[in-house]
Amino acid sequence: MAVDVTRPVARPARALPALWALPGAAWTVFKDAVKRPFYAVYEYRMAQLAAAWRKPRHIGVIMDGNRRFARQYGFTDVSQGHEHGAQHLYDVLKWCRDFDIRVMTVWALSLDNFGRDQAELDKLLELFESKFREIVSHEEIHRYHVKVRYIGSIERLPASLQEAIDAAQKATEHYEDFVLNVAIAYGGREEITDAFRRYLHDEAKAGRALTDVAETLKPTAIDSYLYTSGLPDPDLIIRTSGEVRIGGFLLWQSVYSEFYFCDTHWPAFRRIDFLRALRSFDQRKRRFGK
Repeated sequence: MAVDVTRPVARPARALPALWALPGAAWTVFKDAVKRPFYAVYEYRMAQLAAAWRKPRHIGVIMDGNRRFARQYGFTDVSQGHEHGAQHLYDVLKWCRDFDIRVMTVWALSLDNFGRDQAELDKLLELFESKFREIVSHEEIHRYHVKVRYIGSIERLPASLQEAIDAAQKATEHYEDFVLNVAIAYGGREEITDAFRRYLHDEAKAGRALTDVAETLKPTAIDSYLYTSGLPDPDLIIRTSGEVRIGGFLLWQSVYSEFYFCDTHWPAFRRIDFLRALRSFDQRKRRFGK
């Protein structure tokens, strides 16, 4: 029987089903690789447009989704998600510099998170310690004059982590160009309670009676007692990983903040996601309660 070599040989259509049959993590990586060139063009155009946008002075970020990121990409240990998230902070800090956003506050660990599995919590605290020690001599932190400040209940942290935080703050305390607040062992209610406690202690030391303090108390009285004292309130707060709530983040300071919720997990938060948040902020009509 003669074979017509000019005709293509029919083959089973196996390529596409094989792609869909990839394990979850491999399929995620494949999809990301396919999309990347298209997003690069989109991102470039967005960055050009961003030059004319109204931008926030202070951005707050609830860095959520490290553990879900780890599971999505098939990591055997969720701590690897935390490691990716901690390293990614440098990228986002650079994006803030690119668009002249001079203050960023990030929430890394809440007081509620202390109820997590102890082994995971211990690894996370060790990671924080290594990152704060890294800041002391980090080339970009010093090149761009980033002041690093801790906010939270520091007494809840291990002594070695407290020492690392102190070293990072002292190494950068003379910088003024950019400010990075890192919230660890932080709770919004606890911050407000602590602010009022310290305010009342100071008023008592000054010899004022409690009834007099109560009669003259104004909201601005505790501004200087907040963890973010001396800084503008956050104009924009971003939460990653699809959760649509703030969980107590900067409760007092965020009264007039704009909020942006992003489905992307924190370690996978892209520059295009950041630009979309800035675009959303630019499109808001801010009324400040009026």
